Amino acid sequence: MSHPVTLLLGVHARQPVGNFPEVIEDAHQRCYKPFLETLYAYPDFRFAAHFSGWLLDWLRERHPEDMALLADMVRRGQVELFSSGDTEPVLAAIPHRDRVGQLQVLNDKLAAWTDRPPSGAWLTERVWESAVVPALAETSIRYVTVDDYHFFCTGKSADELDGYFSTEEDGTRLDLFPISEALRYRLPFSPAHEVIGYLESLADQGQAAAIYFDDIEKFGIWPETYDWVYHRGWLRALIEGVLASPKIRTATYAEFHAKQPTRGIVYLPTTSYSEMNEWTLPMPAARTYADFLASEKTAGRGDQHRPFIRGGIWRNFLSRYPEANWMHKRMQALSARLAALPEAPAELTAALYRAQANDAYWHGLFGGLYLPHLRRAVWNNLIALEAALDGLQARTSPATVDLDFDGKTETLAHNAALQIALRDDGLAAIHELSSYPLRHNFGDTLRRYHEHYHDKIGHGPSQHSGEGIASAHDIVRFKHPISAEDIVPDARPRAAFIDELDGIVIDDYRPTAEGPLQFSRAGITKSFALDGNR
Repeated sequence: MSHPVTLLLGVHARQPVGNFPEVIEDAHQRCYKPFLETLYAYPDFRFAAHFSGWLLDWLRERHPEDMALLADMVRRGQVELFSSGDTEPVLAAIPHRDRVGQLQVLNDKLAAWTDRPPSGAWLTERVWESAVVPALAETSIRYVTVDDYHFFCTGKSADELDGYFSTEEDGTRLDLFPISEALRYRLPFSPAHEVIGYLESLADQGQAAAIYFDDIEKFGIWPETYDWVYHRGWLRALIEGVLASPKIRTATYAEFHAKQPTRGIVYLPTTSYSEMNEWTLPMPAARTYADFLASEKTAGRGDQHRPFIRGGIWRNFLSRYPEANWMHKRMQALSARLAALPEAPAELTAALYRAQANDAYWHGLFGGLYLPHLRRAVWNNLIALEAALDGLQARTSPATVDLDFDGKTETLAHNAALQIALRDDGLAAIHELSSYPLRHNFGDTLRRYHEHYHDKIGHGPSQHSGEGIASAHDIVRFKHPISAEDIVPDARPRAAFIDELDGIVIDDYRPTAEGPLQFSRAGITKSFALDGNR
């Protein structure tokens, strides 16, 4: 008889910093609460969970009785809690010192709450760069989960990915669990009996582990999932089917890691999950990539060739969207200023960490960068941090730099109330207009870009057939009618004080020799002033 396969099931919960309280409350009532209540009734079903520190604080304050269930499951050995950056930054996109700080904040929070320091960590958006290894190891993290796609890119086959591997950076070791895409696309969308059958087939094949770690929001927040998972009993059916099967057992990642040796050393490329690698591409490259993937699948070569079809990397979002890049480089500069203090005040460090939350820096299946309240949360924290630092460290005004590394200089001028940022891009326009008293950037706008999913608008809503429910990845649905005119991209940035002459934007201003806040073109001179100083 074959040995049972070990199901390593993990769920990841997080909400963007700055999200609306009613949205978080709805997520709790339709997902976090019923999920925890259901699992609490089955103490023999072991699993892992990650709650971002910011969300954990929010839930513990507003729903202590529900979060007490999670803490009790940890104490009785049913649940292993994973760490991460406290506010869910993409670790690879922030400085090493902040990686260490963010990880340590949540490590300490979890240890103080449950008396069990974490050994595993969730990588935000599963963005892997080997540069993150030292920070993870420095904060006592022994293993993380990444996608099986990462391993396929190294030449590994699916049947090899039933355990963990080891990697190193500068001689520092970290262990890596490969998340099964086959399970990601089955849970919770396929009927429970089909999932059980699939797991049992892995046992029949001699597989040691079936590894799953994905968004808990799929279990109640994604379209159609609340009724399917809870009212129609999918989650209970899955749990009871797993516990009843002699071919399946459950364990925490820590238990499996302690009992099983590494499968060997591996070096992964810089990448994320396959969907992310498509979202990072600009148009028309994204369309070409999607068409090529579709043609390979149609030809029956999709699985065979997928490891060699890479797409982009997460950092592409910073080059695709200048607005995201500007926020990111402002964050980096303020992080360096904060690090230069002999001792950084805790409230300033907390503001920096909130500004590093990932959601406002990119755009994929959900709104992200396009949601003004998420960008506003980043700017609120950046501006508050800068105002406090200005009270501790004087800085030159005006200052001319290339802060965002785009080859064009920016001039930043500030006083106690305002800061303006002008770019030498021919527009002589203000790209940032931040109020320190209001903690608000009036220049926080986003131009309209051509996105890959705009091509789907003409196809209308998608349909799902067969058993189970559709994944959000497969759904095309619109809240109101959208026409081609609604998605015409902007030709220029949406900045303040852009000039037009006879309906044509003036884009050939150049800085003058009289000062960094003065621009001119044939017949026109334009200048900016703060407190009357030109």
